[in-house]
Amino acid sequence: MPELEVQRADVTKLEVDAIANAANTELEHGGGVAAAISRAGGPAVQEQSHEKAPIGLGDAVETTAGDMPARYVIHAATMNLGGPTSRAIIERATRSTLRRAEELGCRSLGLVAFGTGVGGFPNEEAAEVMVGASREHRGEKLERVVFCVHGEDAERAFAAAIAEG
Repeated sequence: MPELEVQRADVTKLEVDAIANAANTELEHGGGVAAAISRAGGPAVQEQSHEKAPIGLGDAVETTAGDMPARYVIHAATMNLGGPTSRAIIERATRSTLRRAEELGCRSLGLVAFGTGVGGFPNEEAAEVMVGASREHRGEKLERVVFCVHGEDAERAFAAAIAEG
């Protein structure tokens, strides 16, 4: 099991091997964290996303991180374009992201709070699902997972979920 931690930080500046993006199935990075990641990484992030889209709900694919410190962005489809998300989709997306990071040989991964922005999913529930999936992850390479969150409520929810372990 990787070491789990929470940071209230800008995921585009996180110094890890890969960062996660809560994407839509079309990999169109038009709003929220996805847009910030696309802007910070430069045009290659969206260009490579277009080449890999569409993907299934809960699936994950990687692109370059472009100009960001990370090497990869792992885009996990947490909703259809403009649609809501669910606990099951967030769990599957988290597991797919962890598996993809492992396949890419990543030792560290920055996870954002899937579904809590545009998807409107509660922080506490997202934290419970994502921390649980991370605890159950059995890989050989991934040593550290950073839950990179925005805001005090998300920080508190993820810290509480980690502390419950």
